[in-house]
Amino acid sequence: MRALTLLLALSAAPLPALAQTSSAPSPAPAPPQTALTQTQGAAQAAAEARDLVTRARAAYPKGSANIDQPLWKQAAAAAERAVQAAPTNPDYLRLRAQIYTEVGFWRQAELAWQAYFQAAPNAAQTDAREAASVQYNLGYAAFTRGQLDQAAAFFARCLTLDARNAPCASWAARAALEQGDFTQAQTLYDRALALKPGDATLTYFRRLAGKAAQYGPEATRAFSRAYADLDAGRRPQALAGFQEAARRAPTFAEAHREAGRLALALGDLGAAQTAYAALGALPGATDADRYNLALVQEAGQYGLPAVQTFRAAYARYAAGDRAGAEAGFTAAATQNPRYAKAWAWLGRVRFEAGNFAGAAEAYAQAVKLDPADKSSAYQLRLAEQKR
Repeated sequence: MRALTLLLALSAAPLPALAQTSSAPSPAPAPPQTALTQTQGAAQAAAEARDLVTRARAAYPKGSANIDQPLWKQAAAAAERAVQAAPTNPDYLRLRAQIYTEVGFWRQAELAWQAYFQAAPNAAQTDAREAASVQYNLGYAAFTRGQLDQAAAFFARCLTLDARNAPCASWAARAALEQGDFTQAQTLYDRALALKPGDATLTYFRRLAGKAAQYGPEATRAFSRAYADLDAGRRPQALAGFQEAARRAPTFAEAHREAGRLALALGDLGAAQTAYAALGALPGATDADRYNLALVQEAGQYGLPAVQTFRAAYARYAAGDRAGAEAGFTAAATQNPRYAKAWAWLGRVRFEAGNFAGAAEAYAQAVKLDPADKSSAYQLRLAEQKR
């Protein structure tokens, strides 16, 4: 019993001083070496990102960069680590933005440039131009999706970053044109032309914007979309778009003209005939329009390939290339042996070259096909006398 009392007394006694100080200490400030290690880690990650960028550019074809390529993906991840370790470092923020820009990861690039400009409000103009290119690509993507309000906003931000960005000015004008804001479209086309004086496409659309109020927004939008399809190589869709514009605004001469040109290129004589006939009835029809209408009508008789070959041969003749003209007229007559005009002109170039026997043969064929052709009959008699 005495031993138990002694044990209880001892257990109640205070612990030695060493035991009392063994409780968990309060967290101490990180030693300087910890911060230094974090800085070194950020620098190491940035160096790794730069090295991966160099390797990616060497490994992949120029212009093919995308975020799914392993080296570019690793470069972006390394840049993200650098920014995570040093979130206010402008060099690392710029590096990340430049990587996303180069691979065309436009939304990430936009966010990355925003973070960079917050950290470096006095950034160089070269950085602003690079960020503007991101806004341009986002705007163009929105435009192709038909999201005109978004496209206009992206193009406006692009011009805020880079006031001399001609593509942004021109596509901002195009978006305004399709939105039906014709006054703004004209202002923006003027701005784009000041940056690219004499540009044929800008001049064309500036003139269109000046007349667009006559045609209305729906016809203008259909025309603009058709032009975009044509630029992208989607010719059947472009033809349908120009035809739609012409249907919505029957006095829209350019819509008829573009439909006619494209129908000819596609070999659609019916569509070309419709377009050029409508165009010929408008006050603004040109000699070229009437020429193309005659071409289409002639092609209906002899076939488009033969007529196009004939007209190319005539152009060579007018340019003084008699040998080229003879070859062309021969080809046209071969493509359609009933093409009297081709035979007549073949006779002419042969006669002028002193080949009277060949001229007589060609003129004889022309007269046989068209007995009313008095000129060819006269030249046939002359050729027969000289051979």
